[in-house]
Amino acid sequence: MAQQLASLMDNPTQVISLDTFSGLTKGDPAPFWLFQGVCGAWGINHERAELNLITVSENATFVLLIDGRPEGVVRVSQPGYVGGPEAVASEISWLNALHDIDGISLINPVPTVRGTFVTKIHDNNQVGWTVISTKFVEGTVLEDLDNPAPYYVTIGSWAAKFHAQSRTWVKPYGFTRFNWDISNMVGPSPRWGRWETADLTDDEKALCNEALWKAMDVVMKVPRTPQTWGLIHADLRPSNVIKGPDGKLTIIDFDDAGYSWYLYDYASSLSFIEHEPYAPDLAKAWVKGYERVAGAFSDDELHVMSALSMIRRLQMLGWTTNHRADALPDGMAAEEAPGSVKCAARYLDDPLWLLH
Repeated sequence: MAQQLASLMDNPTQVISLDTFSGLTKGDPAPFWLFQGVCGAWGINHERAELNLITVSENATFVLLIDGRPEGVVRVSQPGYVGGPEAVASEISWLNALHDIDGISLINPVPTVRGTFVTKIHDNNQVGWTVISTKFVEGTVLEDLDNPAPYYVTIGSWAAKFHAQSRTWVKPYGFTRFNWDISNMVGPSPRWGRWETADLTDDEKALCNEALWKAMDVVMKVPRTPQTWGLIHADLRPSNVIKGPDGKLTIIDFDDAGYSWYLYDYASSLSFIEHEPYAPDLAKAWVKGYERVAGAFSDDELHVMSALSMIRRLQMLGWTTNHRADALPDGMAAEEAPGSVKCAARYLDDPLWLLH
C-alpha cells in the first residue's frame, strides 16, 4: 500500500484500487482502521459492534452488527472512484429525493454524528476512503430466488417511476454524477474493463464484435433529449432488490446511478443472465410493468432497448475480466463468455429475440 501511496503522489489522477481488501473473504472482519473509523463516524460503541465483509466489487461492502444483530451496511469506495465524495453525496441526494415517490421502498442512508451522509476514513497510510452507511434490510435478494420473474413487473414499473421523477427533478447545487455512454460501456478505455480480453476464440470475438456494431448503430442514432436521456439507477436487477419476510420489495445500491439513456435500465435489469432460458420471461415482464406506468413502447424504442441490452452484455463481460468471481453467484462468471457469444448470435438473427 505504501508503494501505491507514493505512486498516487507522483500521479494524482491514479486511482488506488480495492486490493487493500483482496485478502478478505465473505464474513471476515474489516481492517481495524476501517472498523475504528466507522465506529467514530457513526457514534458506535466499539465493544458492541462488528464489521464483516459482504463482498468486494466496485466497492467493498460490510455488514455492521450491533450486539450480534445486523443493523447496517457500510460501503467503502476506492479513492477517486467515479468522482469521489462529491459524486457519492450526489448519489445520496437523489436517493433521498426518490423516497418521495409513492409505492416504492428504498434503502435508507444513515447520517453520521456530524449530520452528513458521507464521510472520509483514512487508512494506515493516510489514504482517505469515502464511506457511507445504510440501514440493514432484512430479507433475500431476488437473485437468490428460484424464479424472480414474478417481480419483474414491479421492477419495470418502478423504473418507469424513477424516470418520471428524473425528468422533472431540480438537482441541488453541486450535483455531479458520471455518464453511462457507449464510450464508458465498451469504448477503448471503458469504466470496468475491455470485453475483448475475455476468453473468446477469434471467431467468437468477431461474432460479438459484429453484434456490438449492429447495436451501436441503433443507439448512436438516438438523440439525447430530456425524454431519452437522464439520471437513472443503471443497475436495477435482482441482486439489488431485496424481498422482505413480509413480501415487501426494497431497492438497494445506487452506486451505479448516473446519466444514460433511460432505456438502459431495461438492459441493466437483465445483467449477466440474458443467455439463460428464462431471460425472455423476465424481459417481457419488465416491459409489462414499465408500460403500465408510462404507456406502450414504440417499435423504435423496443429496438433501442434491445440494442442497449446487447451492449450491456458485452460491457458486463468486460466487467468479469477484472473483478473477483465471488462477486457473482457461484458459476455465473464462467458462463459469461460462452453466454455472450450465444446472445450475440441471437441478436444478429433477431434484435428483439428477448422480447419474443
